[in-house]
Amino acid sequence: MTQVSERLPEAEAQVSFAEEWDTDLRSNNPLSFDGYEPPLADEESVRAGLVEGELGSYVLISCDFSKSGGTMGAVAGERIVRAYRRATERGLPVAQLVSSGGARLQEGMVSLVQMARTSSAVSAHRAAGLMSASALRSPTTGGVYASWASQSDVRTASPAAVIGFGGPRVVEQVTGSLPPKTSHTAESAFRHGLIDAITPVTDQRKWLEQALGVAAAPPLQVTAEAPAGTATQPTSAWQLLQEVRSPLRPSGLDWAAWLTDSWVELRGSDPRIRAGLATMDGRRLMVVAMDRARAEEDHALVGPAGFRLAQRAIELAGRLGMPLLTIIDTPGADPSAPSEADGLAREIARTIGAMAALPTVSVALCVGEGGSGGAMSLAHADSFLMLTGSVFSVIGPEPGAVVLYRDNTRAAKLAGDLKISAGDLFSMGAIDAAVPESVPAVRASVLNAIKTTPAGKRNVRIDALTARALAF
Repeated sequence: MTQVSERLPEAEAQVSFAEEWDTDLRSNNPLSFDGYEPPLADEESVRAGLVEGELGSYVLISCDFSKSGGTMGAVAGERIVRAYRRATERGLPVAQLVSSGGARLQEGMVSLVQMARTSSAVSAHRAAGLMSASALRSPTTGGVYASWASQSDVRTASPAAVIGFGGPRVVEQVTGSLPPKTSHTAESAFRHGLIDAITPVTDQRKWLEQALGVAAAPPLQVTAEAPAGTATQPTSAWQLLQEVRSPLRPSGLDWAAWLTDSWVELRGSDPRIRAGLATMDGRRLMVVAMDRARAEEDHALVGPAGFRLAQRAIELAGRLGMPLLTIIDTPGADPSAPSEADGLAREIARTIGAMAALPTVSVALCVGEGGSGGAMSLAHADSFLMLTGSVFSVIGPEPGAVVLYRDNTRAAKLAGDLKISAGDLFSMGAIDAAVPESVPAVRASVLNAIKTTPAGKRNVRIDALTARALAF
């Protein structure tokens, strides 16, 4: 595996700015390193400035491997720090085009401290409630990748790009062998949820602008047919549960597509939870949607990685001041041995904690089966809605019958005893509304909840529910 920079189309290679900043900065060879001739100001690896997008302005930072290997020395670090500070002062998002070999070795410790300086500047920008997005090109390695480049809120990469803290040659020197070909690639990073998309270089500027909200993003595409809202109601809770579990019933991702107008994916490694930066009627919001498995050989249980993606999305919504919509459809969390070893209970707890700490308004919508703590983790919202044909339960009736009676044949009766239907839960005050199963009705209910529900109300309903259950 070799580190080679991508040959970009001429129009893409020539980054244009409405304002370009700090074009006069040049290094003075701080170590008096033998044979090192600091590049001229216009040949430095990093350029930065203001760009006008379709829907607003943003700051663009370009780090180019074709210039000094894209390495970060005093000038590159200073340009990045100043760019972030200006973005923070002006309240602007930041886009980054990155290809780098890492630290500029000829500037020694002066180069190394730029990791801390740039990271601090990014942290201040984040603390101001502002967003950043990166496009990682080949290669993106070393101190650049391990500081400002990987700290961005959303990330894409070029197909087959070399990405990693240690470049392959460094890995070979340190460990004695080259990393496998499946490692240190954009595809590996995507598979493990370290980047959110793989995008050709010619489309990366557009992807960055869509992610930052300064350009219109495309809608989320699904193949399921939207319900007409005319389904007949089952005669029992057990029958309702069977219908909810049907592979033909739309799941959370389907509803996310029908309810939103645009979608920029946040990538995770567990397909049972999906997240995206979306819009509804011109309002930007974060959506976390459970996507029930459709194949019989697959399971619908959410693992620790899925909850970690949910936490990332929830925390990003809070930091950016966005409403949050969670869409629930799962029989529960995955209790297998690998999930337990990966901290399943801790990740469920952290997800509930992230929901509890969210400073913006949150709406939970159950569209299918809400099972136990795995579902409750995304239901701790200011407004809790359920489709009329959905269910929510403390436990699945089958395992519940085994726990209570050591007899799973009693599951059908237990389903009724647990009061799992939307109607029953609304009657007892456990949810805010049972919504007819049509896209217009659900969309109107979600938008109304976002607009009228106070942020931080999430404990009011459940405190009242608990108070009614107490005997005095």
